[in-house]
Amino acid sequence: MNDYIGSSFDEFLEEENLWVEMEVLAIKRPLIKQIAEYLKENKLSKTDFAKQMKINVSQLNRFLDSKNANLNLKNLVALAKALGKQVEVNFVD
Repeated sequence: MNDYIGSSFDEFLEEENLWVEMEVLAIKRPLIKQIAEYLKENKLSKTDFAKQMKINVSQLNRFLDSKNANLNLKNLVALAKALGKQVEVNFVD
């Protein structure tokens, strides 16, 4: 028997404790695209970019992994700084 018949997808995600992970991944994907574009436009390797961020390549690769929902503000700010950008975070309805 399917416990989720009749419930919404959002309810399913909440019941399975997946809602936050899905939200993080939805936020993260466009950021990954921006980083990839920056690296291409500036002809930078991941190694060079990681050095700019003062992190190792494996840390950068974890951030660039679109299936990894770990995203903290410290890394986000470091990424923005390396890109010459600022982070803007808002809560919206």
